[in-house]
Amino acid sequence: MKAQIASIHGCLLFIVAVLVSCTATQTGSFAPVHRPGDILQAEPLPGAPGGATAIRILYVSTSLDGSPIAVSGLVIVPSVPAPPGGRPVLAWLHATTGVDRACAPSLGPAPFAQIQGLPAFLAAGYAVVATDYAGLGGPGMHPYLVGSIEARAALDSVRAAVQLPGVQAGPRFAVWGHSQGGHAALFTAELAGVYAPELRLVGVAAAAPVTDVAALVEQPGQDPLWGALLSYTVWSWSHVFSAAPDAIVPAAARPTIERTAKDCLESADELKRLLSDAAPLRDEPVTPDAHWRTLLAENAPTAQPGGPPVFLAQGDEDPVIPAPLTRDFARRLCRERTPVRYLAMPGVDHYTAAARSATAAADWIAARFAGVSPPDDCAAFQ
Repeated sequence: MKAQIASIHGCLLFIVAVLVSCTATQTGSFAPVHRPGDILQAEPLPGAPGGATAIRILYVSTSLDGSPIAVSGLVIVPSVPAPPGGRPVLAWLHATTGVDRACAPSLGPAPFAQIQGLPAFLAAGYAVVATDYAGLGGPGMHPYLVGSIEARAALDSVRAAVQLPGVQAGPRFAVWGHSQGGHAALFTAELAGVYAPELRLVGVAAAAPVTDVAALVEQPGQDPLWGALLSYTVWSWSHVFSAAPDAIVPAAARPTIERTAKDCLESADELKRLLSDAAPLRDEPVTPDAHWRTLLAENAPTAQPGGPPVFLAQGDEDPVIPAPLTRDFARRLCRERTPVRYLAMPGVDHYTAAARSATAAADWIAARFAGVSPPDDCAAFQ
C-alpha cells in the first residue's frame, strides 16, 4: 500500500511539473480556443494534509459578458485509489475574504484550514476543489456576491478537477459553502443543469448563506461587519455592473469604501484594520436607486423546481445573516418540493457556523453520493 501511495503521489507531481512547463508562458490572457474548465497553470502546493496531494491551479471560467477569464483555486487529492467511475468531487466555496486580488484563500497562510470538513472529505476518497472565485488570486475584478459568476467559477473548478490528469475525478459532485460561499452554492444549483450539463450535482450544502443581498447591505442591525460588507459590495458592483456608488450611498462615503475595499478578511490583524477602516460608514444611509434595487434582486438566489436536495445550517445567534432569512429561504425551497435538511444551531454565531456544522454536512453529502433518499424537514416549515 505504501508503494501504491508513493506511486500515486509521484504520478501527480510529475503531471503537475509537465503542466507547469507547458503553461509557463501563460499570464492570465489566453487564446479563445480554451474552454471553461481548461487548466492554464498547475503547481504543487506544499503542506497538504497527510496522505493527500495539493495542486494550485489557474483555470478558465466565464465572465459576466461571456468572455473567458482566468480563475485560481486548489485541488486536494487523497492517496486512496479512485473507485470505478472516478472520484466524487466536493467543491468548497469559501466565505468572504475581501475583494482585492491578494485576498485569495489559496494565497493565504492557511489554505487548507479554511476548507471546513476537509479531513472527512479526503477520508471519504473525494477530490476536493476550492475555487478562489474570479478576481481573487487571478486577474480582473472580483464580482462579490454576483451569483452567476460565483456559480460559473464553482462549476468550472469541478470541470478543472475532472480534467487534471491523475486526479481521476468523475462527473458527480456536491457543493458546500459558508456565507458568501453559501450564496455561491445556491446559485450553483440554479446554473448547473444549463451551464455544465455534463456534470451531475447530487446535493447542495450551505452554512449561513447569503439569500437576501438587499437585507445584508441596507440595514446594519447588530452586524459588526456591516460596513465592510457594504464596502465590498458597492466597490465590486460599481466596477462589475458600472453601477454608480452615489446611487446607493452618499458621495462622501466613497473614500471610506475605496479604502476598505483594499482590506482582506483572513486574520485577526486584518479584521481589526477592516473594522477600523469601515467604521465611518456606520451612520451613512443606504438608499439604492432603481438600478441598484434591480441588481440586488437579481443577485438573490431563487428556489428552482426540481432542484437538487439542500442542506442548510444556521446559527440562532448570527448577527450577519439573521436566522429568519435562512428559514424563509428554506420555506421557498419547500414550496418547490425540494428536499431540505435544516440544521438549527442554538447559540452559534455566523463566524463558526460552517465549522460547527461541517460534520453534519459531510455526513449528509456522503449519503447523497451513496444514493440514499435525502431527509426532508419541510413539514416543519408549513
